[in-house]
Amino acid sequence: MSEQNTVLDDKAKKAVFEGNKLAKRLRHHVGDAINDFNMIEQGDRVMVCLSGGKDSYTLLDILLGLQKSAPIDFSIVAVNLDQKQPGFPEDVLPGYLASIGVEYRIIEEDTYSIVKKLVPEGKTTCSLCSRLRRGILYRVADELGATKIALGHHRDDILHTLFLNMFYGGKLKSMPPKLVSDDGKHMVIRPLAYCREKDIIRYADLRQFPIIPCNLCGSQPNLQRQVVKEMVNDWDKRFPGRVESMFRALQNVVPSHLCDTGLFDFAGLKTGDSPFENGDTAFDKEEFRDPPLPLEDGEDAVTAPARRTISILDSRKPAQQEEGGCGA
Repeated sequence: MSEQNTVLDDKAKKAVFEGNKLAKRLRHHVGDAINDFNMIEQGDRVMVCLSGGKDSYTLLDILLGLQKSAPIDFSIVAVNLDQKQPGFPEDVLPGYLASIGVEYRIIEEDTYSIVKKLVPEGKTTCSLCSRLRRGILYRVADELGATKIALGHHRDDILHTLFLNMFYGGKLKSMPPKLVSDDGKHMVIRPLAYCREKDIIRYADLRQFPIIPCNLCGSQPNLQRQVVKEMVNDWDKRFPGRVESMFRALQNVVPSHLCDTGLFDFAGLKTGDSPFENGDTAFDKEEFRDPPLPLEDGEDAVTAPARRTISILDSRKPAQQEEGGCGA
């Protein structure tokens, strides 16, 4: 019996250790995003939009933790919009928020009936629902004197939005970690921008947040966003590190190598005698590296597996390489 107890104790200690590492990693990612984009400043009043899902619970939890150790003073108010969905457990969020001692406000607006009335059966409700919610939250931010509106979108959401806009909207556009509302009056921030959804899922499970499902979107399995999510998740399984590489691409944009004439002055482009930044290097040997594997628990940049290097010239046959070209 004592041996069995020892095994159980070891498992419990390991679970606590892994949980602490996960929390530390998420706090690190959130802190980096806040610093990189100057999301929260001295004296800010941050309105955290709490839906009852894993993402917004995690956002609130980590921000409350960072608030205690941050070198600046800022306040937090949690806001939930009760959309009057049938069967919505109205007591869950007030009970949870009261138990952790955070300032909160519950807003009751029957957007559910509006969405169901205006959106035809079988059509997706997300677009209209999102617009209605956002308008209400902007109004509440004014009422509460909030200087920042924090949303729970994470790294995977940002990538999914990129592909949705590319595939269905014809735009190279995503969710920025920080943006100003169209009326210019509100600052929206996404502190989870660097966080992986798989980490958030684990964290929410460890913290045992009282998750509330959304009946409006949960019943729409064929959403375009869900299709894109499954595609990206499949890539992540088959090609480890690809998701990390794609997200880094959003941080390394080269306008001169795209096709937007409003973003780069192609018409006014001239040659000259001095070096040109990001100029054409077609005659140089350009190398592409497999994306580095994401660091797992216990790994660091030194112990992580090495990746092979692929050259765009390596696809040529040896005879071609020796002859000095591809038939040129």
